[in-house]
Amino acid sequence: MNDISHYIDMLADIYFYMILIYVLMSWLPNVRESFVGEMLGRLVEPYLRPFRRIIPPIGGIMDISPIVASLSVYLVARGLKVVIDAFVQ
Repeated sequence: MNDISHYIDMLADIYFYMILIYVLMSWLPNVRESFVGEMLGRLVEPYLRPFRRIIPPIGGIMDISPIVASLSVYLVARGLKVVIDAFVQ
């Protein structure tokens, strides 16, 4: 069980950092058009898109949907660990 919990935490951390890097890349010109930017876009944008539809940008400038999406990654990971704990024991 401890191994499964560790892998869930590791995957949640990796996806959190992918979202973070993708958001930080938006501050630098032409970085999203690079190979890494396009790869991250393919992995992160489908997850961020529903949050962007629900949460409008604040003042038309500041997008807080990546923050909510990152929080939901951790909440889902924690929920998975609770469910797995319930069935393993």
